[in-house]
Amino acid sequence: MDESALNATLVYRRDLNQRLSIVRVSPDGRSVPDFEPGQFVLLALPVAAGPDESTHGEAAAPPRLVRRAYSVASPPSVRDYLEFYVVLIREGALTPSLWSIRKGGRLWLDHRASGRFTLRDVPTGKDLVMVATGTGLGPFMSMLRHYRGRSRWRRFLLLHSARTAEDLGYREELEDICRQDPSVLYLPTLTREPPDSAWTGLRGRVQTILEGGAFERLAGSPLVPESTHVFLCGHPEMIESVSGMLQSRGFRPHSKRNPGQLHFEKYW
Repeated sequence: MDESALNATLVYRRDLNQRLSIVRVSPDGRSVPDFEPGQFVLLALPVAAGPDESTHGEAAAPPRLVRRAYSVASPPSVRDYLEFYVVLIREGALTPSLWSIRKGGRLWLDHRASGRFTLRDVPTGKDLVMVATGTGLGPFMSMLRHYRGRSRWRRFLLLHSARTAEDLGYREELEDICRQDPSVLYLPTLTREPPDSAWTGLRGRVQTILEGGAFERLAGSPLVPESTHVFLCGHPEMIESVSGMLQSRGFRPHSKRNPGQLHFEKYW
């Protein structure tokens, strides 16, 4: 593959641990594509052909450009880079190659953003409950960074499930936002944190926060479709489980043709 097809540079990288990283990608000679918070952009790298693509003794096939969608975590006001919250999937087609790139490394960035996982169809002044697992936090960071202080919501409640405390990307920023903005509530919960650690927060899957009256006790407000829109992003099993719980409370999945209060984005 012609390396000239690579049109962007990794300009920042912060590894949270061996499997999670926050990266920033800057396009060559232009601003980042216009996007709405919640949308995704395609990243790509040349990846060598695998064993199943053998040429049976012929010359090895050239690397092919493998594309994958990543939700943007930065706000649209930042024009010189896009930020992404990424997890290493060792058996994935792209992330092992992406994980090896250091600052200054080259990759391909699409010139447009896509996706409907946005606040476009949500009325102003509602309670927004954002439920994320792992790197599903990314699009909610873009929303929070962009809309905070603009009276876009009544309350913004962010539920984030991670394995351990070191997997809580953006924790310091979110805690700082909560201290400054009483309309924002951050509720992280851990599923594999050692029982003898210093963690004193919530434990278990996000479903435990939404069961019974737990949410009402923690949030101080009801979880009802009349006043609330819920966004789900992350593991498909979480989305399926939480969707069922919320639909039993009267929430309806949102579509352009049939508006509802339940919005979701599956990460694979």
